[in-house]
Amino acid sequence: MIEKTYEPNSVEGRIYSAWEEAGAFKAGAGSKPGAESYSVVIPPPNVTGSLHIGHALNNTIQDVLVRFERMRGKNVLWQPGTDHAGIATQMVVERRMMERQEPGRREIGREAFLEKVWEWKAESGGTILNQLKRLGASCDWSRERFTMNEGQSEAVLKVFVEMHRKGLIYRAKRLVNWDPQFETAISDLEVENTEVNGHMWHFKYPLAGGETYTYVEKDADGNVVLEEERDYISIATTRPETMLGDGAVAVHPDDERYAPIVGKMCEIPVGPKEHRRLIPIITDEYPEPEFGSGAVKITGAHDFNDYEVARRNGIPMYALLDTKGNLRADGAPYAEQAVLAGKIARGEMEFDDSVTTVINIVPDEYRGMDRYAARKAIVADIDAEGLMVMVEDKKIVQPFGDRSKVVIEPMLTDQWFVKADVLAKPAIASVREGRTKFVPKSWENTYFSWMENIQPWCISRQLWWGHQIPAWYGPDGEVFVDYDEAGAARAAEAHYGKPVVLTRDEDVLDTWFSSGLWPFSTMGWPQQTKELESYYPTATLVTGFDIIFFWVARMMMLGLEFTGEEPFSTVYVHALVRDEKGQKMSKSKGNVIDPLELVDAYGADATRFTLAAMAAQGRDIKLAMSRVEGYRNFVTKLWNAARFLEMNECVRVEGFDPTALSGALNQWIAGATARAVAGVGRSIVDYKFNEAANQAYDFVWGTFCDWFVELAKPTFSGADEAAKAETRATAAWALDQILKMLHPFMPFVTEELWAETGKTGPRREGHLMLADWPALDAISYPQAGAELGWLIEVISAIRSVRTEMNVPAGAKVPLVVVGASAETTARIETHRAAIERLARVSTIDPVDAIPASSAQFVVGEASWGLPLADLIDIAAERQRLSKDVKKLEGEIGGLEKKLGNEQFLAKAPEEVIEEQKERLGDAKARREKLQQALATLS
Repeated sequence: MIEKTYEPNSVEGRIYSAWEEAGAFKAGAGSKPGAESYSVVIPPPNVTGSLHIGHALNNTIQDVLVRFERMRGKNVLWQPGTDHAGIATQMVVERRMMERQEPGRREIGREAFLEKVWEWKAESGGTILNQLKRLGASCDWSRERFTMNEGQSEAVLKVFVEMHRKGLIYRAKRLVNWDPQFETAISDLEVENTEVNGHMWHFKYPLAGGETYTYVEKDADGNVVLEEERDYISIATTRPETMLGDGAVAVHPDDERYAPIVGKMCEIPVGPKEHRRLIPIITDEYPEPEFGSGAVKITGAHDFNDYEVARRNGIPMYALLDTKGNLRADGAPYAEQAVLAGKIARGEMEFDDSVTTVINIVPDEYRGMDRYAARKAIVADIDAEGLMVMVEDKKIVQPFGDRSKVVIEPMLTDQWFVKADVLAKPAIASVREGRTKFVPKSWENTYFSWMENIQPWCISRQLWWGHQIPAWYGPDGEVFVDYDEAGAARAAEAHYGKPVVLTRDEDVLDTWFSSGLWPFSTMGWPQQTKELESYYPTATLVTGFDIIFFWVARMMMLGLEFTGEEPFSTVYVHALVRDEKGQKMSKSKGNVIDPLELVDAYGADATRFTLAAMAAQGRDIKLAMSRVEGYRNFVTKLWNAARFLEMNECVRVEGFDPTALSGALNQWIAGATARAVAGVGRSIVDYKFNEAANQAYDFVWGTFCDWFVELAKPTFSGADEAAKAETRATAAWALDQILKMLHPFMPFVTEELWAETGKTGPRREGHLMLADWPALDAISYPQAGAELGWLIEVISAIRSVRTEMNVPAGAKVPLVVVGASAETTARIETHRAAIERLARVSTIDPVDAIPASSAQFVVGEASWGLPLADLIDIAAERQRLSKDVKKLEGEIGGLEKKLGNEQFLAKAPEEVIEEQKERLGDAKARREKLQQALATLS
């Protein structure tokens, strides 16, 4: 006997354990012999992570796909695992050491520290995967991988060495994002650009030798608005401390104001007067004449835009900061270093980055200072000399480390890089030529935009946790890359002609490097394994839009380079989960939704179904608790329907044939079930998860529960035993198809009901998750479909009229019909009892004309009327409806005016605009309903 209520908390853990014990998640479980392979690799979450709502959406979609394809008989693998998350893990372990008052990382040394990291990983590293199990994720956990495992490490080593030998990996000095807290380079993804209150300082750079020029400003019509003699050029900066490293001042080649001084030298107005550096005034397309003074200081070693200008124009780049973000304190005194910089500026000394970055041109009085303390001192010194024009308070965008929360500095450092432009070409072709497609297709533009403008990929990190770079340095800095130190030693001996002492590079690889190999390294590559043969390339990658650059593109590049094949055929890019008002979730706003709290409160099925039902392609999800509650009610509806069928002895029948039914009601539900299953399956294949979920919901709640079960009740309690037996068997069969159809979305409740309903009737073959997806193409019954469709339309129309006209719920109303054909007349007689019972109709009579004061509607060729004069005040009802329509028209007019206001659209937050559009749509729909109700009153 099915329990009265469904309790997810007491069911889900038990069912999940049963699946695992049965090996239902294992690669190939339930597949047909020789079946087509279908594989998905989980985007490996950080080993330090906990499940958030984005993970829940991502993994729900993956699980829908793999459960669906498993039921379709394919040879399915869902490959799980975690990423070693270099910075995040090192930070967690160092914090734990500090809390335990243990010696720091540098005190205990690299080897001992790494032992502590592995120890932490063994204790706490599996949290997020266990949380995914609570969501119902059906990964093959026996194949769990970790990016620092031996197999993955072997793949990383081979890829690095081979790419270095091909010239695709090299070491160079380039500008990178530098985190002064962690003292390492970081990726763009780990940088949060945040608007803060800041300042813009305007300074005078005096022209060398006291030269002057006529500075002229003109308006748009060419009229002179300012003309004066100047002995300086004015620049503006938000980071005055970087002035110390300026290599030039740039102006636009078309900027006439500065044409007289292009090629002249100007003085950086800071440092000892007798040693002040002179730098050239150059032209470049980068400065915008309309922005600020139109003149831009070029500090190539500390600004990404300046770096490109310096590269184009051969401008020296001087490094000012140490790894902690303090001004450098190393090297010879400033006076000596300034002499070298002067020679470079005058063209008297050849230079490259290896020369200029060693020169410390920080004046002695600022050396070793914190960058912000130095800023304050430099501004004060320039102001004291009368060379500060002004300072503006303004909003500026600053880059912060997403974990350190400190301001990131662009730094010119020695790092390892990948020639991404070379690898990008075949990866671009794969998408352009359709071998890999993006869903939604619009994300291909994002992919192309990045890939076609790709920069060298910095793959080194100044950390201890990660894959240590397999490079060793000889006494003179010559680098030797090999699989191990012995191989590097042999190469060094051949180079030097004798054995030498080698020093290993201390850096580790960017975590995106190892995760870029994920689709094939998890299958056993570089070994030619059975799994690699069966499951690579994978079928579908499910990911968020924010890592198309950082992960998807790199998997494409590395997969093509090392396997010759695209790593996946489809990239499904899901949207962002926002709060119900459309705002991005953040801890500071207090609007973060914990998916595990949803699972605890509403069950995993309701949580999953909510996410799937709202996962429309290209549209962010506005997650409201009311939706989750609504889908919990759906779970309850399904459960109660199964109980009702059980109580009415609806049991599966051996040999039941849904194509050989005699009753119209049974034929209709069989055909409707076939159409629903086909529609849901088609939508999943097309990655329209919201449509699939909503089709399933509409069919189960509306068609099956609200119509079939209600229409079948008289048969269940009637005396026609043959009709009763067929209807019971049909109901049990339809419930089976429903459980299969809903299983990818709601695995727990469907599996539980599968087991409960399997206690009677033919023996079940096994778990629902390994059952066959319904094959119902042969079922049609168009005549029964038309007949029952007509019946539902008539009853629905009567109910709608009753609601709109405020007819008392308990009142029975007469129904009249005009112009009914012979077929409609026959249908009325067949279904008279159902119409009278479900629409609360007292009589159904044919008439020549519909009486006055009736509410009218049309179904088919016939006109129908509900004479309401004895039940409601027709005039008052017409007046109420007219008044409500007028009120709505005022509301619609106000909303249309607001949404037509360009200032409102420019200034209002996106979520507010969307809310107003929704309100407008709702108001128009309500008006249309009321107008229809008015029209029905004859």
